Amino acid sequence: MSLLLVPPFTHDTARQKVRRAENGWNSRNPEQVALAYSPDSVWRNRDCFLQGRKAIIAFLAEKWAREHEYRLIKELFAHDDARIAVRFAYEWYDGTGQWFRSYGNENWVFDAEGLMARRMASINDVAIAEKDRLFFWQQGTRPEDHPSLSDLGL
Repeated sequence: MSLLLVPPFTHDTARQKVRRAENGWNSRNPEQVALAYSPDSVWRNRDCFLQGRKAIIAFLAEKWAREHEYRLIKELFAHDDARIAVRFAYEWYDGTGQWFRSYGNENWVFDAEGLMARRMASINDVAIAEKDRLFFWQQGTRPEDHPSLSDLGL
């Protein structure tokens, strides 16, 4: 099986693709994350429209410069041969110390090599008290035994 997990996706390979994406984003390494996208990948992230790896790298670098202690959980919602729908939540705090939990949905379209050619994300930020945080692990990859979004009731 390809390391990239290429279409057509099964339930298992789609789930693996989602977890790999989560792990990549939790690395907070823009250059590493951008390698999962086709060189001309098209994004809509909230109200921001991007195209290409250079734009993705710049976007992610700026994002993680302002979203401190970022921790993300993604969960497979649906898939077909070359598309995956994901729901996610992440926690972070801003420059004033205000914590947020951001909730969202993503629709992904992959090329034949397994690179994401299109990403459309809708995201809402909800201010939370620090005591209401649910995502506790060392910065980086979420441990396998950490609860999923469904386990957390999110």
